[in-house]
Amino acid sequence: MTTEMILALGILVLMIVLIMTDKLPFGAPPLLACLLLVVCKVSTIQQAFAGFVNSTVIMLAGFMVVMAGLQKTRLISSIKTAMMVHLNRGGYKSYILLLMIVMLGASLAGTGATGYYVLILSLIASLPYSKKLPTSKLVMPLGFATNHPLIPINVALLFGVTVSVLQASGINQEISMMKFALVNLVMSAAYFAWSLVAYRFLPDHPIADASDNTATQEDETATLPAWKEKCTVGAFFFSVIGMMLMSTLGDIAYIAPGLAGAFLLFIGVLDFKEVRDNMGAPVIIMTACVIGVADALAGTGVTAMIGNAVAGVLGTNVSPFIFILILALLTSTCATFTGSTIGSIFIFGPIGIAACTGLGLNPTAAAIAITISGWNGGYMPIDGMPAMIMGMGKYKMSEFWLFTVPMYLIRIVALCAGAIIIFPV
Repeated sequence: MTTEMILALGILVLMIVLIMTDKLPFGAPPLLACLLLVVCKVSTIQQAFAGFVNSTVIMLAGFMVVMAGLQKTRLISSIKTAMMVHLNRGGYKSYILLLMIVMLGASLAGTGATGYYVLILSLIASLPYSKKLPTSKLVMPLGFATNHPLIPINVALLFGVTVSVLQASGINQEISMMKFALVNLVMSAAYFAWSLVAYRFLPDHPIADASDNTATQEDETATLPAWKEKCTVGAFFFSVIGMMLMSTLGDIAYIAPGLAGAFLLFIGVLDFKEVRDNMGAPVIIMTACVIGVADALAGTGVTAMIGNAVAGVLGTNVSPFIFILILALLTSTCATFTGSTIGSIFIFGPIGIAACTGLGLNPTAAAIAITISGWNGGYMPIDGMPAMIMGMGKYKMSEFWLFTVPMYLIRIVALCAGAIIIFPV
């Protein structure tokens, strides 16, 4: 290992320890890590703070502003009222119903849809505390549920990456999208099952921001003119449609939420302080800073080193399931810690495909499991959605891990088993 690699890993460990111990406010540890990367000359200033001009972060920051405006409309009030019915009714059945509704919504939104998980998390976090069904028991399971479609009909992104990984390894093989969707369904079913069990372990505590802001939001909703409400809802849909057309619109899709937020400022739905506070929220700072840390780990060769080490250790005397499982665990872990999902997939994907080909096995299951696993780490709050979940839910690290670590292992095992059963090696 080079000195830069050791320093990068040391800074990562320090950041994780600070997050775990709550020694600094939420969002501060990654910012400190970026500063240390520059001090230790692992990264330049431009590299360490590249996350602040990252297109996804800019899109997320803009969408947070739009969501702040949407919170003032009667549409959101109606949705909150409907959710409050279940909160007041309380109990396990209401929890299950809400979980299923969010997973059905994920069927249309697709895996990793930023707009969808921000919408769901913002809605839950703004609900008042109810002893019958505390919001702290909803933020984590419903937040991660946005990544697990109950009916996997929108799998184009994952399918396309899988095909690209196979082609990059010289494999031109047709894959049934229906069977590919079934693999996703197996993993979603495993997540649903874990969420049903985890309900009893989830913490019961109020979410401070929700209780502080509820009355204010209700007053603003009552006084917002009808034409402003319509404009705000239109700005929201403009943002969502723009993000959905990312592959077609290119860079314009990333700034669509920002344009919508500027429009809401112009018509007076939000004042400048509200815009500034939402764009500079701690979760945005954290998301931007972990990108700098991720780039440092990738740039120093840590991820590639792990990939080569795994290839050497596993060798050929290992069962296909164990081999694919280990690669899926490594891919998802690297994606979690580095933030580079596609990069991690294209490192471990060719390794798995090459090993399967060398053993005379069908590499399709390996390619599928490794690709999908890249979007299913989440056991550390150093990526967009996990960071938002931990921050909005006001969870301690121990509470976060109690749900996410078993969730992670159950999902990955189910994913690999489903891939091998549906696409025999």
